[in-house]
Amino acid sequence: MTGLITTAQDCVSIELLRRNAARDPDKVVLKFDSGETFTNASLLSTVEQQAAALQALGVRQGDYVLSWLPNGPRAVLLLLALNTAGAIYVPINIAYKGGLLAHVIASAGASLMIADGRLLERLHDIDTAALDRIVVCGPERPALNGVQLLDEQCLDVQAPLQALPRPIDVTDTHIVIFTSGTTGPSKGVLGSYLHTATAAREFRHVGPEDCSLVSLPMFHIGGVLGVFFALVHGGSSAFVQGFSTSRFWPLVRELAVTTVGLLGAMVQFLMQQPVTPGERDHPVKTAVIAPLGDDALAFAERFGVDVYTEFNMTELSVPLFCGPNPTVRGTCGTPRAGVELRLVDDNGDDVAIGGVGELLVKVENPFAISHGYLNNPEATAKAFRDGWFHTGDLFRRDADDNYFFVDRAKDMIRRRGENISSFEVEAEVLAYPGVQDAAAVAVAGDGGEDEVMVVVCPVQGATIDPGELLGFLQPRMAHFMLPRYIRVIEALPRTPTQKVEKHLLRSAGITHDTWDREAAGIVIRRQKLNERRNTE
Repeated sequence: MTGLITTAQDCVSIELLRRNAARDPDKVVLKFDSGETFTNASLLSTVEQQAAALQALGVRQGDYVLSWLPNGPRAVLLLLALNTAGAIYVPINIAYKGGLLAHVIASAGASLMIADGRLLERLHDIDTAALDRIVVCGPERPALNGVQLLDEQCLDVQAPLQALPRPIDVTDTHIVIFTSGTTGPSKGVLGSYLHTATAAREFRHVGPEDCSLVSLPMFHIGGVLGVFFALVHGGSSAFVQGFSTSRFWPLVRELAVTTVGLLGAMVQFLMQQPVTPGERDHPVKTAVIAPLGDDALAFAERFGVDVYTEFNMTELSVPLFCGPNPTVRGTCGTPRAGVELRLVDDNGDDVAIGGVGELLVKVENPFAISHGYLNNPEATAKAFRDGWFHTGDLFRRDADDNYFFVDRAKDMIRRRGENISSFEVEAEVLAYPGVQDAAAVAVAGDGGEDEVMVVVCPVQGATIDPGELLGFLQPRMAHFMLPRYIRVIEALPRTPTQKVEKHLLRSAGITHDTWDREAAGIVIRRQKLNERRNTE
């Protein structure tokens, strides 16, 4: 055994808050780029007050509650307050709209949502399922038929915190993070307290003296883990609206950040900046970089930091970790204590060292990873079977137990930290008049990340203008899902059983007849939502 954390005092957020407040009440635990800060004592007090306010709204232990908010104090406090009330935090990507948004709302089955008012117009033309109340944050309050809109001040009322019907258990679900599906709609990944705390703890380079920079949003597991970095390790976390190349180092200095997590593309952007005097004059000591590209060690040398790398999924708890300063090119790390890993072929047989196989993961305590998908028993049974979690990702390993990512067996596309479902992209493309068939695939982008390419086939007698197709997709899809490349062909390559041979499309890549929106001068930007300064 490896000394697993299994008690509520080590895993459950309210118990961690109380522990840290008793140990060091005046230590700053959360910082925001808006300037707001919370000490251990003030965070505990605010969370308990907001949990009581949620109870006054009718939130009960075991309820699912939707959060549709940008990064900021309100989103972070809501996670902790809901969990203190024994409820389950279900965040929604603020870029979602249309069918994908409706799917998430229906899957959660929640009656209550806390949302930024600027997003609510997207609810007009979709089925909102069981949703009947929305706490609106901000001044925007568009009317919605059949939904009661409440002012956000209801989250700040003073009320006594009610005892829960039963103590929170470490195996209780406390979050649902929706991650993109590949052969079907997005799935809600169930996370227990033990799962999240284990994942946070396995970033062992973090200690009580560290401040972690959190640039990933609270609807990603990276944002939730950013909260638990501070709680589990007794350190602090600094939340920013998102990654910015120009603001990265100024924010790091302003917020006294000591450890950062970076995607490969982020490293590339930072390395492309001109060398300046004093650029090593910063507080960062460590960086976790994934994937570990050629720029990683150059980044470590240039900026004077120790580099680590890892492999993780929303469903897992960091089975692979490595550092400082790995010398094995392209490694994802070696297995951590407490996990078993296998690489298997299509028949479920183990592959030899150097061979490529699907990564399977087993942990000592099943709740140290996800325990399934929300209201999706078929997907749960497929992924969690025979005592192993089947990742759907292809790896190889060497004789020293280094693991190397090879490909995504699930046709998932990853762009700028977002997991994009090819299924969901294709569903929207197929809604365009004149498209008979469509396939979305990844093509090589910058920094080890993907770009989205869609290959479309017109109906007989029709023509497809790529620019017009893109214009059709823009109001229907999140900005990060929009294809950069569009290729029009007569027919998709298919197997005898009519499955699209996407590997042939990927290997063909960007051909001479592929349309590139950037070459056409079309710039896609995300809608920016500035978190309101005052959450009181």
